[in-house]
Amino acid sequence: MLDELASSVGEMRDSIGEIRDSVDGLRITAQALLQVAAQNQRNMELVQQEIELSKEDMKLVKQRQAETDERFNVLLEELRYLIRRNDGD
Repeated sequence: MLDELASSVGEMRDSIGEIRDSVDGLRITAQALLQVAAQNQRNMELVQQEIELSKEDMKLVKQRQAETDERFNVLLEELRYLIRRNDGD
């Protein structure tokens, strides 16, 4: 009976060792996943910043295009005025 008890205790020790190994493995895996998640979060923040900069760039491009269009329209009106004036002469 003592031998059976000793054998059971030995098996329990082995099981506890395996459980500790499993817990350590899970801890390492969880830490690795947290690191990956943190890196992905940083990457997403960088992408978001790039998107915001692109939006600002597009806004500037549209503003410059509108200014260019306005200058073109002014020049076109001046040209039409000069044409009408020359036709009247």
